Amino acid sequence: MMKDMSRLLITLTLIAAGAGLILSMVESVTREPIKEQRRLQMLKALSAVLPEFNNSPDTDIVSLENGVDKKGNPVEVLFYRARKDGEIVGTAFTVVAPDGYSGNIAVMVGLKPDQSVNAIEILAHAETPGLGSKIEDPVFKDIFKGKSLDNADWRVKKDGGEFDQITGATISPRAIVGAVKKGLEFYRENRQKILAEGGQQ
Repeated sequence: MMKDMSRLLITLTLIAAGAGLILSMVESVTREPIKEQRRLQMLKALSAVLPEFNNSPDTDIVSLENGVDKKGNPVEVLFYRARKDGEIVGTAFTVVAPDGYSGNIAVMVGLKPDQSVNAIEILAHAETPGLGSKIEDPVFKDIFKGKSLDNADWRVKKDGGEFDQITGATISPRAIVGAVKKGLEFYRENRQKILAEGGQQ
């Protein structure tokens, strides 16, 4: 009986060790392709929100702290700088609307040098399919184009502003409008640091 038990333990230990070895090999083989896939997704989002560029904005980055999270850790905002023949033609950054109907909504915002919105892209959300999920529709995203802190009332129409809400869904658009506005304000306050030639990596 004891012999069987120790044989079983040895077998299980070998199986676990083998499985662990296989898992670590798979992880090391897939790490780089996953990293590259994330980079391609980031470049796709950057291309969607920025004016035409010929550098790699995902490597031309300025990182700034913007307050702290609920745990007291600093919140880092990355600014991606797009250049055409060396000149900065746009800047992109991500804002998170914490007050969406179903939780956080991550939005990539692209700005032109005059601080107006070139375009926005919804990166992640958990909004209701068919209602709140309409925030991904071009007809909604396009209302941000050309808007800046100086030429727009950053509220949805229901609140007296000029941003159309989606029929039947006001919470998601309200959250996005608020988050983009805060992002524009943070950009304006830190514009010199963001556009400084060397940047703060």
